[in-house]
Amino acid sequence: MAILAYRLSVAPMMDWTDRHCRVFHRQMTRRAMLYTEMVTAPAIIHGPKARLLDFSPVEHPVALQLGGSDPGELAQATRIARDWGYDEVNLNCGCPSDRVQSGCFGAVLMERPSLVADCLWAMQGETDAPVTVKCRIGVDEQDPETVLPHFIETIAGAGVRHVIVHARKAWLQGLSPKENREIPPLDHDLVVRMKQRFPELTICINGGITSLDQARALLARGLDGVMIGRAAYHDPASVLIGADALWGEDFAPDPVAVVEGMRPYIADHLAAGGRLHQVTRHMLGLFTGRPGARGWRRILSERASRDGAGLEVLDAALAEVQARAA
Repeated sequence: MAILAYRLSVAPMMDWTDRHCRVFHRQMTRRAMLYTEMVTAPAIIHGPKARLLDFSPVEHPVALQLGGSDPGELAQATRIARDWGYDEVNLNCGCPSDRVQSGCFGAVLMERPSLVADCLWAMQGETDAPVTVKCRIGVDEQDPETVLPHFIETIAGAGVRHVIVHARKAWLQGLSPKENREIPPLDHDLVVRMKQRFPELTICINGGITSLDQARALLARGLDGVMIGRAAYHDPASVLIGADALWGEDFAPDPVAVVEGMRPYIADHLAAGGRLHQVTRHMLGLFTGRPGARGWRRILSERASRDGAGLEVLDAALAEVQARAA
């Protein structure tokens, strides 16, 4: 795994951070850790393994996020995924959706730290990759000042050295998953205090971070890493281009070069029977805030999903940007 890849990472986001999205993001940063969408352990055990786990070698460093609460199932899924060579395996203890509550995984696991520890022991026995945890600061009426340090202490006791904390509570009753990303107040200070309390652990922060400047400020407060979600998806150029400076590197391609970098990948995807919009839907925000961004989005949105759409649609969208920039 790339050294200190966790200094900046792109959050796992359902329906967004699929393999095509990750290849696109990798055009803008060589260093940041990329995460899969959450995949449940039973899906890996019983489902189409290649479709769920395949990824392009260019995606490294890349982490697999698993959902589940059964130690045996998580161990089996981790063992299956081992052959794919992920750089990290992450257990989801933060997702607040109804589906994860009924399945007893995600944020509801904040109430069951001993079960989480059992899961982590089982997972670590099946992989050489680091096993990590992504959690909330608490759920519902829990007091984060008490719950979070106990949770971190428990998973550290299970051998985990790396935790990513979404700095909001999850309200499992009364708020939708979307509202849970926005309404509970952020408490970045609490996460900073967790790093001070557990200096031997790698502690990263997630939640409400929208820019590289914010990321730098949080790193300067002693945190080991910053995870950015929706901002990295909707405005990827502003978040990811230039991000490698966090590692002292000057890799910062122009957005047009990013498009050109995607062409061979898209051509291969089309040749294998894939559809253009499966890739380009992740690229709509590339020129956000730049001349021609509206035309870029319009052409890709209108044409990429049509039968037979190919690279000529990408060329037409890029021509809109270049014409405005001329």
